Amino acid sequence: MALDAIIKKNWIEIQKKNTVPVNAIGVKINPKDERTLKVWKEEGIDAFVKK
Repeated sequence: MALDAIIKKNWIEIQKKNTVPVNAIGVKINPKDERTLKVWKEEGIDAFVKK
């Protein structure tokens, strides 16, 4: 299931400000939350982690 373009854009902007994986509202993703991490990776949000 693809994310809405606006949600994805906002999520990327939030992720650019964080050094750990965060969800679309900026809360750190629990490593046990496989569902959210799967979407995070499938949508390419992982490429925007602040280094």
